[in-house]
Amino acid sequence: MTEPLKIAIAGALGRMGRAVAETAGARSDVQVAARFDRKPNEAAGLADREAALQQAQVVIDFTSGDASAQLAKLCAERGGPALVIGSTGLSPAHFDAIEKAAQRIAIVRSGNFSLGVNVLVGLVRQAARVLGPTDYDIEVFEAHHRRKVDAPSGTALMLGEAAADGRGVSLAENAVRGRDGITGARLAGSIGFSVLRGGGIVGEHSVTFAAEDEILTLSHSARDRALFARGALEAAVWVAGRKPGLYDMQDVLGL
Repeated sequence: MTEPLKIAIAGALGRMGRAVAETAGARSDVQVAARFDRKPNEAAGLADREAALQQAQVVIDFTSGDASAQLAKLCAERGGPALVIGSTGLSPAHFDAIEKAAQRIAIVRSGNFSLGVNVLVGLVRQAARVLGPTDYDIEVFEAHHRRKVDAPSGTALMLGEAAADGRGVSLAENAVRGRDGITGARLAGSIGFSVLRGGGIVGEHSVTFAAEDEILTLSHSARDRALFARGALEAAVWVAGRKPGLYDMQDVLGL
């Protein structure tokens, strides 16, 4: 019988950290070897970070940009373990640190670990390729709970990147992230972002392609955080033993 994969959970006290631990407990192919957060807490079952890394083959990390970049650097210096990073709100410096670490260890980084969302990414890319900027405006909408601190969400940015990729343009040069006052007419080819924060919304995302005579909307609704936890665990099983490199859920799912 194959031994279960030993994982550690970073940000164990967070909402996603708890969801990963609960979901992992129902599986026989993974074992939570350690949980850690900002400070060790033996009474709460939280290990010291270094001790947790020594026990794990893969670390699942839903924390923050700073914490993820620091963890990636540390794991790279140690030569492991592999990482699954689901933190959002990452800056260019955070991305650079993770990419540098991926030269020495295997890392799966994604703004969303849902199978449905990753299928949606592909559909948005295809639609943007067919529905050109002269006739179709693109707007990415996302809604999350009131406690989410970054906007647009990592998933919304994934969808925006897919739309830009489909049209062969740069998202950074075409994104419109805020509108207020007299903004003037919409520029052709711009990719807009609209954000809602409120209540306990788990995650709502949609991409609208709006023409003068028709509107196409592709959307996804998340009902439970276990959805993302399951995806992160699948990514952990997939990345274990992989050669160094930066991967995403498209790689994990073979999409």
